[in-house]
Amino acid sequence: MSTTTTTARRWWQLPDTPVPGGVPDLARALLWAELAIVLLVSLGRSAIYSVVSLVSALTAPGPLSSQAANLNNSLAPDRPWLDLTYQLLRIGFALVPVALAAYLLVRSGSCLREVWARDGGWHGLRDWGRGAVLAAGVGSVGVVFYLATFALGTNLTVVAQSLPGEWWRTPVLVLAAAENAVLEEFIVLGFVQVRLRQLGFGDSAAIGLAALLRGSYHLYQGLGGFVGNLAMGLLFGYLFRRWGRVMPFVVAHTLLDVGAFVGYAVLAGRVDWLPTL
Repeated sequence: MSTTTTTARRWWQLPDTPVPGGVPDLARALLWAELAIVLLVSLGRSAIYSVVSLVSALTAPGPLSSQAANLNNSLAPDRPWLDLTYQLLRIGFALVPVALAAYLLVRSGSCLREVWARDGGWHGLRDWGRGAVLAAGVGSVGVVFYLATFALGTNLTVVAQSLPGEWWRTPVLVLAAAENAVLEEFIVLGFVQVRLRQLGFGDSAAIGLAALLRGSYHLYQGLGGFVGNLAMGLLFGYLFRRWGRVMPFVVAHTLLDVGAFVGYAVLAGRVDWLPTL
């Protein structure tokens, strides 16, 4: 095997380790193209819509807190079985970009075990333990931060769910939470942050840009949603760089969203501290 081939393989397989001399211009251009395509069919597209939604909210009459950001809506009101079908289809198709990201990483020579599961395999107790601790810490701070930004008028009223009270509401909310977690963590951490390192960005820049992406597609919630998710993104990005495993963050994100979605379904209208419209 030639020296050039060996260097290229090392560069792809060890995405967090820069290789002297970098990569050919064509390979770099293809990496940028792949990054753009994955984002435009997933979270980048969401970020663009979020910016437009925020502009719409800022230019509408009244404060941001008088407007709603709906997270889980009914897709077929008054037709519960059709609604359930639409919800499951939406959840399933939303995960396709993760498969695309995995394919592009493997096709370019990256080892998914090295990129997404350093130390190999499924470390259930450790991943779940780390995820649960992260969820408890981030969730506690997040609730306080949301209430504070809502009181300041910099955040919309987040309506975490408005599904009908059918038997499938809670299972669908749990599945939606897991879908959000898998999509966001595998794309933001497992693809965007990894690709930026492969493109020659330093750790701090890659973590910061990935966190900025995370904040941007939450702008539809208001400035508070942007800042809160930006901060969470910086924390997750730093820890992902240290641990090299995506699953703790999938666990944490799933627990956070289950708490938000199901908690809202249980508490909305029953407690006076939770903002509702």
